[in-house]
Amino acid sequence: MPDVIYTGPDGRLEGRYHQSKEKNAPIALMLHPHPQAGGNMNNKVVFTLFHVFATRGFSVLRFNFRGVGRSQGTFDNGLGELSDAAASLDWLQSMNPDAKACWVAGFSFGAWIGMQLLMRRPEIDGFISVAPPANSYDFAFLAPCPSSGLIVHGDRDEVVPAADIAKLVGRLSQQRGITVESRTVKGANHFFHDCLDKLAVEVDRYVTGSMKEQEPKTEEKQ
Repeated sequence: MPDVIYTGPDGRLEGRYHQSKEKNAPIALMLHPHPQAGGNMNNKVVFTLFHVFATRGFSVLRFNFRGVGRSQGTFDNGLGELSDAAASLDWLQSMNPDAKACWVAGFSFGAWIGMQLLMRRPEIDGFISVAPPANSYDFAFLAPCPSSGLIVHGDRDEVVPAADIAKLVGRLSQQRGITVESRTVKGANHFFHDCLDKLAVEVDRYVTGSMKEQEPKTEEKQ
């Protein structure tokens, strides 16, 4: 899991990168929670997501937003962080030009950034959104949501009320052509303390199933 430094829109960005041994392996980008609340790429939820995708044969990148760790720049209220995510996806794609699929996964603030990236990058095939802050950030930009994905939250989340998650899931589920699934992890708070294994199981199950569904489509195009 080598350290990597690459050019971002406001200076260098610091990341951790796992290169799959599989030919044309799919890629996945991990996005961490709010920088001003101590969020960084080593967050336990982010690391759990990173590990799930790496175990499933993906080439995976997690990185620090501007102003966090060794990443240069200063916090930019989401706009600059979205640019950081786009630059990170560019770097990941440059390392894997023949990747057979592209995913994005984010936790809390990172989930909000990830779903914005989803709207800007049509090559993203799927998403994982963990505890998206639907009560404090506007998700109206998902009109329509371009890709299928999974939203996971804990039933003891003290930061994002379950009603706000349900409202977001309900709105996205009404859209045609995609399927947005929702999973509730029992006993989990916003940070999934003592529930990271349960989170990993839900994400792994969804990613594995989705990749199997995409295989026939890939064969048809050939």
